[in-house]
Amino acid sequence: MSDLHVRCATLTDIDAVLRFWREAAEGTSISDDHDGVSRLISRDPGALLLAERDGLLVGSVIAGFDGWRCSAYRLAVHPDRRRQGIATALLEAAEQRFIALGGRRVDAMVLEANERAHHTWAAGGYHREDHWRRWVKPLTD
Repeated sequence: MSDLHVRCATLTDIDAVLRFWREAAEGTSISDDHDGVSRLISRDPGALLLAERDGLLVGSVIAGFDGWRCSAYRLAVHPDRRRQGIATALLEAAEQRFIALGGRRVDAMVLEANERAHHTWAAGGYHREDHWRRWVKPLTD
């Protein structure tokens, strides 16, 4: 794992991140476009963490903190690089960021149908809270 490098994304990474998510991430978000990722990086330059190996993007996680809640989104590992500790390294980096910012608990958005992800999050010490449901309202059409 010593050849794995985790770093914060920059604006020059946006196109590569979007391509990566199309291949490696499950599902889509309304913010999966250049403007959405640009706003994320501009507003919180430390939130989008990228894992690279041999100069190639192999993983990502969004580690957002609003001063109240730590939120993890878009944990994704390239399909050819899974089961190599990349997700673990990304979650550890996200958790270290949250601790440094004063966070107390991480909420992770995990697709219900993504069984493989359930195992990854559980292995990282996360558990499902069934008494909460996410309610959403798109602000654009």
